[in-house]
Amino acid sequence: MTQMSIHMDGFFGCRQWFFFDDVWAAAHPDLATSLMHYGVHWDPRCLRGHGILKGNFSTEVTGDNPRVVETGSGDERDAQPFAHLGTPLELLYRSILVVFMRAKDRFVVHLRPGEVAAELGRDGDEALVPALEKLVGWGNLRADADTDRVTSVEDFHRKRFLFQLTPEGYAAEQAIALYEESVGQRGALQSVALADIADQLAALAVLASAADPDPVRTHLLLLGLTERFTSLADNAQAFMASLRRAIDFSDGDVDDFVVYKERLIDYINRFIADLANSGARIAVLLAELAGLGHERLLRLAARREAADAVPDGDDASAAMDRAEQEAFETWQNRWRGLTGWFVSTRTRSSQAKLLRQSAITAIKQLIDAVGLLNERRSGRSDRSTDFRTLARWFAEVPDDDAAHRLFRVAFGLNPARHLTVAGATLDAWQEDQPGPATPWAEAPRIRISPQLRKTGSYERRGKPNKIKSRDVERRFLLEQADREAAETAAARDRLCTDGPVLLSKLDVLDPRVFRLFLGLLGDALSARMPGETEVKTVTADGSFEIRLSLVPDGGDIRILTGDGVLTGPEHLIEITDLMGES
Repeated sequence: MTQMSIHMDGFFGCRQWFFFDDVWAAAHPDLATSLMHYGVHWDPRCLRGHGILKGNFSTEVTGDNPRVVETGSGDERDAQPFAHLGTPLELLYRSILVVFMRAKDRFVVHLRPGEVAAELGRDGDEALVPALEKLVGWGNLRADADTDRVTSVEDFHRKRFLFQLTPEGYAAEQAIALYEESVGQRGALQSVALADIADQLAALAVLASAADPDPVRTHLLLLGLTERFTSLADNAQAFMASLRRAIDFSDGDVDDFVVYKERLIDYINRFIADLANSGARIAVLLAELAGLGHERLLRLAARREAADAVPDGDDASAAMDRAEQEAFETWQNRWRGLTGWFVSTRTRSSQAKLLRQSAITAIKQLIDAVGLLNERRSGRSDRSTDFRTLARWFAEVPDDDAAHRLFRVAFGLNPARHLTVAGATLDAWQEDQPGPATPWAEAPRIRISPQLRKTGSYERRGKPNKIKSRDVERRFLLEQADREAAETAAARDRLCTDGPVLLSKLDVLDPRVFRLFLGLLGDALSARMPGETEVKTVTADGSFEIRLSLVPDGGDIRILTGDGVLTGPEHLIEITDLMGES
């Protein structure tokens, strides 16, 4: 029996072994000569079997009866490309497969064990070859006989292999990479992407205004627009999801944490400003494209994509029309998503507006976290410290009676069922309402039913009271709420400045404006650290941004208000209404 291996990697990507004897070679001289010409091994004295096969079978020819001989027990359908993830040598297997993925990116198909070891920096590692063989067994890699460097029969008999990724192994690596990227993605607020989207929409508007737009340029612009918009949306979603983890402070260096939070707040503020400017420009461009007929551009892109579709059926024209319609519907769906992201409707706010609101809320939460840390550093007690102290007191009480007394003192939840107010008492209070300065001894008494004193419960006899219409009161409350909202809006407009102004230049402030001004001034002064002369902060509700700077040698100033005169050192103040910008 004679054997040879025909190396057909260049033609079919496989290696096939042929076994035949001298009788068959004599009966088929032309075919035997051809096999010997292409074979890499022709030695009539060799009686050993070699086993790098196409699939798991070899062709054995004895006499005139060729037959297929199974030489392996594996099955490509039994591949387990994820099996290495649950083994103790997972890191070694992952590093080996990463080397093969990088080699594939360099268009290198096969790697020898020595080349893998060099990439890993593990020369002389005896565990590398068994690891490669295990990956072959799981179906991640494929092993082929390495005969390129064979110079003798002894070299050929020595165990040498070339390894390459199998389709199953390559698909598994892509899946693992996608999973790690999706899970570990931190996200970012891409201000540059906003500018790119606006520029691409402007270029599309120029094409839409043309009588005969260029299909190639239109398609490329739409592809670039899709890529930038997808990146913007995905990164914004990932960033807002990870921001919650950034807000939650764990043990660490407080100073570094505060500095990081300040940088993060500035980062979000810059994106909010860019989103307000670029988002408005994008919304205008989308409306302009809708007027110019953007679907004509989408149809051009769909027709160009349909040109690459594989013909299906006998009617090529119908297949082309179907492919074009499917591509057009895909582009329409993308365009609706882009429009919904930047343009609000009466029933739905745009995603850009919702993102801005979420970012403003995140800034408020970050400021609250920093304020809490500053309170802890300054030694001020917080609620968590109070509860821990109270828990220690409860643990130290000698008996249950003391625990009950401590509970009543701490929480003040004493029963007050005897203070039920009857209708007669309410009517008496309506006629003669006591003022808040009325002493307890002079206050009107609460009338308690004798039935309540006797039985501990009270049930009114007779018919229930008629249901009283509250329409007038509701109308009054609505009018009052509208009036207060209008006054508050006017106060906000009154306080907003077009730039830094001196406190002494403020006009007379009415009581409502003055109360709002005092709140803003208090937020700014409480945020200023000792020794600082300038501060920039956002109110607790995220609606105002205040910049306050002490004027050197400015002296004391007087601000006239409806409630009196406010005096204090001269400052430069700038107030920006963040809610008004949205």
